[in-house]
Amino acid sequence: MVAGVKKLAGDWKYDAVSIGYPGPVVRNRPLAEPYNLGRGWAGFDFETAFMCPVKVVNDAAMQALGSYKRGKMLFLGLGTGLGSAMIVDGIVEPMELGHLPYKRRTFEDYVGVRGFERLGKKKWRQHVADVIARLIAALEPEDVVLGGGNVKKLKELPPGCRAGNNANAFAGGFRLWQKTSRRNASTSGKARFDSHKEI
Repeated sequence: MVAGVKKLAGDWKYDAVSIGYPGPVVRNRPLAEPYNLGRGWAGFDFETAFMCPVKVVNDAAMQALGSYKRGKMLFLGLGTGLGSAMIVDGIVEPMELGHLPYKRRTFEDYVGVRGFERLGKKKWRQHVADVIARLIAALEPEDVVLGGGNVKKLKELPPGCRAGNNANAFAGGFRLWQKTSRRNASTSGKARFDSHKEI
């Protein structure tokens, strides 16, 4: 991946790199190898490879950052699996809701790409609506953003939801580098960001 990016961006000038990783990230590093990609991510030194500062976050959290406006937002990414993140008053919390049990499998097995292929479009849409309703009831967000490549396969958005866009991950990647003021510092040690600041 790094070799491919460096080749494509060979004539670019950049000071830092943001990476959205499809899995849990701890202390700026992938915690384990990804479920839906090739191996070699865990333990890799991205800063040495790119020769600049690098921030690695969960990919759903990155797209959520770019989609966030204010308050308590739930982001659900309908893609290969089910990406998920919450942002509460500017504090980002990546989640792994897709792996929670649902019916005889997991949420991801019903609303991810495997579910779409196994169930067909009509039943897949019904499960998407059911899963979203359950998560909204449990987490009580003020705003729900549905992102990921498969959101376009929905005939209509479930109540209380708005469509995100994969391009919002770029805005999220920029927001990762925003400086936070002392006023915006969280007592939990997690950074807050100003959603109204220009990107």
